[in-house]
Amino acid sequence: MQTRPKPANTWREERNALARARLAKALPAVFPAPVLVHAHARPLVPPQPRLAVESYWRHHPVRADRLARALAALSPVPDGWSWRLASAPGDGRARSFRAPPTPFREATHPAGPGTCCLCGQPVYRFGWHRDLWGAGVNRRARWHGCCVAAWKVWNAPAGQAKLLGRLQRRRCPVTGGRLPRDREVDHRVPLHIVWRAKRGEPWAELLRHWGFPNLQAVDAAAHRRKTGAEATARAALATRDTAA
Repeated sequence: MQTRPKPANTWREERNALARARLAKALPAVFPAPVLVHAHARPLVPPQPRLAVESYWRHHPVRADRLARALAALSPVPDGWSWRLASAPGDGRARSFRAPPTPFREATHPAGPGTCCLCGQPVYRFGWHRDLWGAGVNRRARWHGCCVAAWKVWNAPAGQAKLLGRLQRRRCPVTGGRLPRDREVDHRVPLHIVWRAKRGEPWAELLRHWGFPNLQAVDAAAHRRKTGAEATARAALATRDTAA
C-alpha cells in the first residue's frame, strides 16, 4: 500500500528539529551570536556550524563586502605589486579590468596556509575572521566566509538588484523616478574609468569600485542609455590616444 507524502510543513518541522539537534551537538562553547540567531531563523536550519557561517554571510552581502574590504586594508600590499592584467595563463591575474585586483591570488604573491587568498588576513575556525576559540589559524582554510560572499558580489553584482532597490528606497538614481521591476545593476563609476584613471589608488581603496559603494540599481532603459553614452565616451578616448 502506497503511503501518502507528509505535508511540507510537517516535513520541514521534522527536518529542522533534527538540524537544530545536530547544530547544537556540533557547536563549540563559543560561537558568534548573530550567526546562531540567523541559523535558527532560517526556513531550513543549517545543521553544521560551518554551514551556518556560510549562510549568514550569503544573506548579509553588504556586511560581507564591508568587512572584506576592511580586512584587505589591514594587509600590506606585496613589494613590487601593481594592478596588471594577465600576461600568461596561470599567473593568477584577471584577464579583464572588470574583475577586481587580487594580489594574494597571483602566482608571484600566493597566500600562505591559513591566509585568506582574497584579503590576505589569517583565517580561523569555520572561516571566521577572528580567533574566538584560541585555536590559532586554520591552516587548511584559504577563504574567510565573508570574503567568499564579497567575491561573489564583486564578480556577479546583477544578483543584488533587489537588495539595492530596497537600499535606494525603490528610487532610480539616474531618472529620479520609481524603480520598475526590470531594474538592472550598474557601476556608478564605470570600471573602464577605474582601470584608466584610478589604477594607482591603494589596493583596498580600489576594491570599493566593485563593492556596494559603487553599485546602484537603475531603470533598465536608463541603464541602456547610460551604457551607450559611456561607450561613446570610451571610443572617443581610444581615438584620442591613438591619434596621440
